[in-house]
Amino acid sequence: MKPFFEKLFGFDSSKHNVRTEILAGLTTFLTMAYILAVNPGIFSALDMPGGSVFTATALAAIIGTLVMALYAKKPFALAPGMGLNAFFVFTVCLGMGHSWQFALTAVLLEGILFLIFTVTKVRTWLINAIPGTLKKAIGAGIGLFIAFIGMQNAGIIVDNGATLVGLGDITHGKALLGLIGLVITAGLVMAKIRGGILWGILITAVLGLLIKDPATGAAITTLPSKVVSLPDGLSPIFCKFEWGQILSWDMLAVVFTFLFIDMFDTMGTIIGVHQGAGLINKGNEEIEGVEKMFLADSIATICGACFGTSTTTTYVESASGVGEGGRTGLTAFSVAVFFGLSLFLSPIFLAIPGAATAPALIIVGVMMMPSIKTIHWEDYCKAIPAFITIIMMPLAYSISDGILLGVIAYVLCHAVAGKFKDISITMWVLAALFICKYIFI
Repeated sequence: MKPFFEKLFGFDSSKHNVRTEILAGLTTFLTMAYILAVNPGIFSALDMPGGSVFTATALAAIIGTLVMALYAKKPFALAPGMGLNAFFVFTVCLGMGHSWQFALTAVLLEGILFLIFTVTKVRTWLINAIPGTLKKAIGAGIGLFIAFIGMQNAGIIVDNGATLVGLGDITHGKALLGLIGLVITAGLVMAKIRGGILWGILITAVLGLLIKDPATGAAITTLPSKVVSLPDGLSPIFCKFEWGQILSWDMLAVVFTFLFIDMFDTMGTIIGVHQGAGLINKGNEEIEGVEKMFLADSIATICGACFGTSTTTTYVESASGVGEGGRTGLTAFSVAVFFGLSLFLSPIFLAIPGAATAPALIIVGVMMMPSIKTIHWEDYCKAIPAFITIIMMPLAYSISDGILLGVIAYVLCHAVAGKFKDISITMWVLAALFICKYIFI
């Protein structure tokens, strides 16, 4: 069985453990399964049938993650991306006045462009052009970002209206549950309990049956009314493209925006999670098999557009499974299997509240911070861009904005200091493109 796993998933029995890989996959799935509930809710603003969007979301995740598992042999999971779905619905459709068919066409075109960029190795060239200092900062920035997401999911950090963010009511409801779960998960991780992050999620979910939401009086975790539910069909949204405006300026702008966000979100996730797991080549700061990972992203986006959902991308929550010990395609394959089960067992998976997965994201954020130790903080030409990259990811709520602003800062700092030899032609070009992006898009 293990030689079969090695050929199929890149599994090495001398380094990897089947149980660990499967538990890591379950951990990743539980931390990102919220997309199955969130995506239909967001697309409901366009009157797209929620059941069909649920099915499309799960299928896009399954196909993308299977390609990642079997071809790239990496422990990363894919699904329709948060932020990209909001841009699809609230900017392209409700803001610009376009139909959801127009937006799906833009997603399809973006996926095709991604595929071309991947085959021609343009995306690999871009990721290798990012200086080592920024790669280390990306890992730490994503750590802060996913910890911030976890705290928001649990209501530990809330929008208080006055200062944008503030401390929630941590003595009641889901915030209290999240903090209790954080203590439990941290204790399990510090005790080096195998599967500690996953056990933390499950124990916290069970405790949610005992803690009530002050606003509704209901328990944070609710038992599902049924276990099995057949998935809805895709026919209302399958391949519903609108070709009449593919040469319009609006289409160009939308495709370009999708392209930018997806490219640098995926790039940041791949770099950050590899940094956190210590998987980046120490000699040249390059990542092995990056083209295959990008190909999985491209194929998933094209398939997702055909199914009827927004851009599919590599999920930063994959870091939770990597933090649990996942290192091979078997982890990703396990995630795909759980997404497959969710098509029929969605009531069970969706019963786990965000407050239960929040501690996992916070602990994984801690695990991703060591990459900043080797940044030369005494050299301000490197320290300032690194800091901007790190701090802008959670504050701008965007991995891609953190990377773009970090690249711009890197070029400007080195140019002002007269260190032109440290700025490659690629970095000059990227900085110019990123500045134009902020001015014109």
